[in-house]
Amino acid sequence: MSSVALAAHPPSQEKEILGVSSGKMAMWLFLGSDGMSFMGLIAAYVALRIGNWGIWPDPTKVLAIDLTAINTFILICSSVTMVKAFAASQEGNVGKLKQWLFFTMLGGAIFLGVQVYEYSQLIHHGVKLWDSAGRPAAEWLHPAIQGHSTLFTATFYACTCFHGFHVLSGVVYLAFILIGVMRGRWTVNRIEIVGLYWHFVDLVWIVIFTIIYLF
Repeated sequence: MSSVALAAHPPSQEKEILGVSSGKMAMWLFLGSDGMSFMGLIAAYVALRIGNWGIWPDPTKVLAIDLTAINTFILICSSVTMVKAFAASQEGNVGKLKQWLFFTMLGGAIFLGVQVYEYSQLIHHGVKLWDSAGRPAAEWLHPAIQGHSTLFTATFYACTCFHGFHVLSGVVYLAFILIGVMRGRWTVNRIEIVGLYWHFVDLVWIVIFTIIYLF
């Protein structure tokens, strides 16, 4: 590796814990605890759905599955660009690193934009928790939800919004990393750590999409 590349990302001076950098260990601990939060939300959704069997709305008649499938593909592609960014960091290719980090951020931003659009359409068609105008539920509830369990909307928004906040946090995180790269203040270890977070967010969404939208 050239001296220029070495100067761009000097060896990490972080302390190691069990052979792993302190930053990476902290991220693994965070993802472990955060994963349990997601597991709790998903388990609550599954338990409520089983407990309300027969009165649970059919997701295929309520949710925009085709649109969300495309959005899922976009998020998966952003995970691929994150892999490309990490590979570029290992090679010391700053130009490619900036490019792939930007595309990863762009994928996350598009995902959020599509999710906001999906929410606006769902709320417009009556997939919501209450009516601000005070109308009777029969006048504004989505036809596929009327007469069924209203817990569906509560658990749907809880799971997807919680994940959406994680994507938003990831986009902001990536923005700070990209700024650091542009200023020459970065290490391969930092790129790997943000990559761990982003892959976690993508993996969790695949689980949520499968359980809530497809089953």
